[in-house]
Formats: sequence, C-alpha cells, structure tokens
Amino acid sequence: MHTTVGWHVELEFEEDGRHTRAVALVRLPDGTEIRTHGHATRHNVDVNQPRVGEEIAGARALNEIAMQLLTKAHVEIDDDSGHRSHSINV
Repeated sequence: MHTTVGWHVELEFEEDGRHTRAVALVRLPDGTEIRTHGHATRHNVDVNQPRVGEEIAGARALNEIAMQLLTKAHVEIDDDSGHRSHSINV
C-alpha cells in the first residue's frame, strides 16, 4: 500500500534593517500545529543583506520545528509502547 501525505509549512519574516525575526508554522494531519521562532542579527560591519537574515532566522525556526517533531514522535512511541524508548537522534 502506498500513501502520500503532505505537510504545509509557513514562514513569515519581520525585518528592521539589523534584525530579522522568522515565524514558522507547520500543521500536521492529526490537528497539531507547531509554531516556532528564529532570529538573526546583522553585525554592524556586515553589509545589509536581508535575504541572508531571512535564511538564518528561517533555518533557526525550522530547526526548532524539527526538534519539536522529534520530541512529539518520541512521546507518541512511548505512549503507544507503554515504556520509555531509545532517544531519537537527528
């Protein structure tokens, strides 16, 4: 049996020329929503490159989503099995 499932991830950015803030959201088929934040700060001597700030802040927000998904999966494995399972590594 072959099943196709899709997740939609949304990323939004706020920038002020020196700081970039990212908000990431993923909605899972079980109704769970995971919302995370990421930040980036441009050093005074660096050239203003908003795209780079977005990439860093976005990567940090997505990394936090990944960590929360691993934790969620670990809890679900433990709940289903009735005992503590081995940790899930990245």
